[in-house]
Amino acid sequence: MHAPELHQTYAHPARLILILSLAPTVGLGIGRFAYALVLPDMRDTLTWSYSAAGFMNTVNAAGYLAGALLASHMIRTFGLAASVRWGTLACVLSLALCAMSGNFYVLSFARLLAGVGAAAGFVGGGALAATIAQSRPERANFLLSLFYAGPGIGILASGLVAPFVLQGFGPGSWWIVWWAMTALAVIMTIPVLLAPLHADTTATETAAAKFAITPVLIYLTGYFLFGAGYIAYMTFMIAYVRDAGGGAAAQSAFWSLIGLSAFVTPWVWRRVLALDRGGLATTIILGVNAIGAAMPIFGQSVWLLAPSALVFGVAFFAVVGSTTAFVRFNYPPQAWPTAIAAMTISFGIGQTLGPIVVGAITDAMGSLSFALNVSAAMLALGAVLSAFQRKVGQKPS
Repeated sequence: MHAPELHQTYAHPARLILILSLAPTVGLGIGRFAYALVLPDMRDTLTWSYSAAGFMNTVNAAGYLAGALLASHMIRTFGLAASVRWGTLACVLSLALCAMSGNFYVLSFARLLAGVGAAAGFVGGGALAATIAQSRPERANFLLSLFYAGPGIGILASGLVAPFVLQGFGPGSWWIVWWAMTALAVIMTIPVLLAPLHADTTATETAAAKFAITPVLIYLTGYFLFGAGYIAYMTFMIAYVRDAGGGAAAQSAFWSLIGLSAFVTPWVWRRVLALDRGGLATTIILGVNAIGAAMPIFGQSVWLLAPSALVFGVAFFAVVGSTTAFVRFNYPPQAWPTAIAAMTISFGIGQTLGPIVVGAITDAMGSLSFALNVSAAMLALGAVLSAFQRKVGQKPS
């Protein structure tokens, strides 16, 4: 579709993209990241090692990777809107399964299902959000960034609920938290199911998509490092805050600060996201993300942890948005689902390896601080590599 046709089809693009953003709110903000809030109690109650705890996010990331690998086929077969809706419903089911059993294998399957569903919702939702944003070319980057702020809503909502549920019901109440997360997800899924997402305009447009890995290999490597690096911070920082003596209020405040950061992301980064200069936007945003991740290395005071959450959060949500902006600048619309899926696969491999490796490092070294050092270093290296990405088709000077 051309911009005038899109303008007519999507009369209220901001509202539609905000509704679409509820898919990653459920799939990522709650389905993936709320695990960090429940992890300390699950580890204590179920007597897990850090490696076992990390494995739960590894299997979630493996599901996300599998979903990303299947996303292009699902979108061609069922359309963007159906992929978003079914993926989000799968995430809701996975949350309910987490509440029903403490069995390691059942929980592993639930985390795997959450990953598959989140990827379907994220890839389909990202491509559909990019299409809707094109209806207002002058505001496209701002509109697109609204979608990627979605996980922040889930992080904020879970951060305001989970620590206090745990405090109120006491040790061993992790399963009650999962029921609370399921209820939140159900409420947020209803608008996604009811929204007029025009599924009939999508499936045939992806058939001619072409995407080559070689021209963007260095960019994909940087995005892989982002996936491997950020997940350690998001998996273990609540445990780090608790180990520093932080109770429910401190844990809630820290997590909520990360979520709140998402709401300013579209305004903070809109000019950076408009930079059509290869990987430059990703380098700038990922560099800030690395700074936020590195702050806890220097101590556990509130004056380091609070700014860390804010700086990490405000960049974290925008890194993914910068990759979609990169795709939008460098590929025709019919290639967007395939290109976004390729980015998501690279990211998925990184975040599949990250938690289990960092968990093993923590078990071996006996300290979460060392794991956070590794996390920040991977994010910094990803920022450096992204700087070398040129526009697709442009030879290095």
